[in-house]
Amino acid sequence: MVFRHEYLGGVWIDIEQPHEEEIRDAVKEFPISKQFEKEILSPTPTPLVVTDGDTTLLVLHFPAHGAENGDTGNQEVDFIVGEHFIITAHYEVIAPLYHLKKLLETRELVGGESPITTDVLIEIMFAHFYTSVRDHADNIVDNLARVERDMFDGHERTTIRSISNINREFLHIEATLANQEEPLNRFLEEISKHGSFGVAFSERSERILAERTQVARLTTTHRAIAAELRETNTALLGARQNEIMKTLTTITVIVLPLELIAFIFGMHLPGTPLEKEPNAFLIIMLFMLGAVGCLTLFFAKKRWIF
Repeated sequence: MVFRHEYLGGVWIDIEQPHEEEIRDAVKEFPISKQFEKEILSPTPTPLVVTDGDTTLLVLHFPAHGAENGDTGNQEVDFIVGEHFIITAHYEVIAPLYHLKKLLETRELVGGESPITTDVLIEIMFAHFYTSVRDHADNIVDNLARVERDMFDGHERTTIRSISNINREFLHIEATLANQEEPLNRFLEEISKHGSFGVAFSERSERILAERTQVARLTTTHRAIAAELRETNTALLGARQNEIMKTLTTITVIVLPLELIAFIFGMHLPGTPLEKEPNAFLIIMLFMLGAVGCLTLFFAKKRWIF
């Protein structure tokens, strides 16, 4: 699927799930090398920056919410930028690009040709991408707040996996953004070297890099919070388990004397107390209840129970 948007002095071509015919048409219209053509026909596992003349290729991966399992996944976007054109290629629906295309289509219907240039469109694209990453991180933060409430409501056992999954998602986003830093810097430097967009592009580059840095720092902060909550959850769970063990130990200490009393009077040896007493059972039960009462009062006074 090919989306074409003409702006002031240039054109943006967005290719979703690129085929050879679509790439061939783009090659005929724009100065795209064979290497670029091969790169955008199939996914690239790592970030990549390649320059050929006045055209630069950038391959980046952006974190996104997985539709199937709900986990954070990576979506690849290939950028080919020249002085008067931008080509983006991807292998699935990319939400930021989809929203940007709808926005530009709406502006075209209202005001005709978009009063933007190539360098402005580059900044707008990356602003949409990093806004989407920030929104994704905020959505995870909302889940973290819900898990935090459950944790302090006494559901420590059920929140262990939830907090670990959230921490893993933040770690995934942080790693993806860290992998973008070097290639994105190189990409913007290569475009600046050509001088096609003038001195103003250096300011745009700084804003793009600052946007990535801000999202990365925000993600790092959220991951630190998630890690602290995981430690707190572990501490709460340990405290609850200690309380359970203390209660079980106290019950065991109370029951042991009763077992000893029952064993002694159950030996039926000559001289056993109360062996011929008709009310022996009642006397022994009262004795046991008295022992239980005394031990319970002792433990309660020590604040080991209740």
